[in-house]
Amino acid sequence: MGTKRGELVQGTLDMLILRTLDRGPMHGWGIAQFIQQISEDVLRVEEGSLYPALHRMEVEGWIDAEWGQSDNNRRAKFYRLTARGRKALHQEADHWRDLVQAIARVMEAV
Repeated sequence: MGTKRGELVQGTLDMLILRTLDRGPMHGWGIAQFIQQISEDVLRVEEGSLYPALHRMEVEGWIDAEWGQSDNNRRAKFYRLTARGRKALHQEADHWRDLVQAIARVMEAV
């Protein structure tokens, strides 16, 4: 039942991507790298999870995307947070805080 190191808890990927994009536009690889670096290599976002999530969020209107040049002059799709996405981020973050507090209460109830 346990999760392996680096495995994201279900439902957290969208929130982490939105929070990352709250800093400014980024391409997919940059998003994954940022999450990994900031989490001190605890969280790893695989391409098979990242790109479907980005597509889903684009369809939801939470992010916009446009093609541009990456730092190494390669063509890359850059994603940016929309106002609707910022609202979703705040809702997801509030829900996450409530969930963490509820779990802490259960863990400390013994």
